[in-house]
Amino acid sequence: MRDDILFALVAVFVPFSLMSIGGGSAVIAGIQHETVVVHNWITPREFVDLFAVARAAPGPGSMLSTLIGWKVAGWPGAIVATIALIAPSSLLCYATLKLTNTHRDRKWHRAMREGLAPVGVGLVIAGCITIFRLSGGGVMAVVVATLSTALLLWRPNFPVLILLCLGALLSAAEHLIPVMSR
Repeated sequence: MRDDILFALVAVFVPFSLMSIGGGSAVIAGIQHETVVVHNWITPREFVDLFAVARAAPGPGSMLSTLIGWKVAGWPGAIVATIALIAPSSLLCYATLKLTNTHRDRKWHRAMREGLAPVGVGLVIAGCITIFRLSGGGVMAVVVATLSTALLLWRPNFPVLILLCLGALLSAAEHLIPVMSR
């Protein structure tokens, strides 16, 4: 039974590793679909919780795979899922760099880089939408996300900790207003 689960973890995470253009955030939507909808390994709420822990903890964002693997199959699952998500893309990036680095000044190389950028952005946006949908943030979450994005586009060096505190205050205010009106 355990071998089947470990093989399933490999079968889920290796393809995402190879299509993670834009980094680990680019495959969040796919990972959520596979782990929650297809395999029923975790619930939507557990996915959001694991995502939050992966983002709050130090280390790479791909730690989400480690947490899912751990939840599904303990320590062996954590190790297998982590390697399955990190190793293939790392090897592919290294091989691509070695094979194409001498052609940096060629038009096709520039077209390849510029063509993959919107793909990565689209995949990251899909991941953001997935997390937003699962978390059930509501109107205030849209307001906080929009204001945060606008502020960081306007002032890219704005302290993120202050931004998080402002978002928390807005969220707390939303929850206090109905209580105070009773």
